[in-house]
Amino acid sequence: MKKSIYWLLAVVITLVLSIYQRMTGPTYPKKVTVECNGENYKMKLPRSGVQHDEAVVLKGVPSGTKAQMHYRRYPTSNNYTTVDFSCKDGELQATLPVQPVGGKLQYYITVDGKDYAADEPPVIRFRNDVPAGILIPHILFMFAAMLFAVYTFLLVITGKKYSKWLKITVATLFIGGFVFGPLVQHEAFGPWWTGFPFGTDLTDNKTLLSFLFFLAALATLKWKHNKWVVALAVLFMIVIFSIPHSTYGSEYDYSTQQLGTGK
Repeated sequence: MKKSIYWLLAVVITLVLSIYQRMTGPTYPKKVTVECNGENYKMKLPRSGVQHDEAVVLKGVPSGTKAQMHYRRYPTSNNYTTVDFSCKDGELQATLPVQPVGGKLQYYITVDGKDYAADEPPVIRFRNDVPAGILIPHILFMFAAMLFAVYTFLLVITGKKYSKWLKITVATLFIGGFVFGPLVQHEAFGPWWTGFPFGTDLTDNKTLLSFLFFLAALATLKWKHNKWVVALAVLFMIVIFSIPHSTYGSEYDYSTQQLGTGK
């Protein structure tokens, strides 16, 4: 099999894993379909906000429609605060008030007297904006690490030389996860690291575990059974990176008025 085919397979697998992780993560917008005057309108309710009031927009819904938004701090048992949607720039909009960094709001909407997302209200978490010069390299290096890992795995199972690409995988994973990763975390929430031993952030912890597996693969490179260690490291990486991004991340505790490191 030509190496171009290996690369094509590696790219496809990496893209599928990346899309799955993104769409199943707690920051991906919640999709709802609103019915109004016999028409259906597809909406996306945001679940991630930066440090300003977050607008929820009922795209396409007629401006004269009566609609409300109900929100409360999360996790609390407070009563919901209700605000009306109003027409702005030709669209119905209502805003969620900005929260402290790591603060969360739980909310749902009512349109023409019918509730939407009330059974499983989306939760939006607020953070600081992350500069593109930090966020983009982080994403690119993490994507590259997965890509190179999958490519290394294909070389392993087909009996080709793989040591070069194993080293490249370890290097890109280190840069993406332990150089730019903490920078992103710091810019977004303040702390540099919220995984073990300081917190339970699964994003940090799964990066740490994956890196340790690859270090073991690199340390045993001259062992005759090293290919099985490499294969295990890649499979482990695929499994744990399938865990939704930002799960059990930083969360503001309204009772103590402090930012927690992993909720």
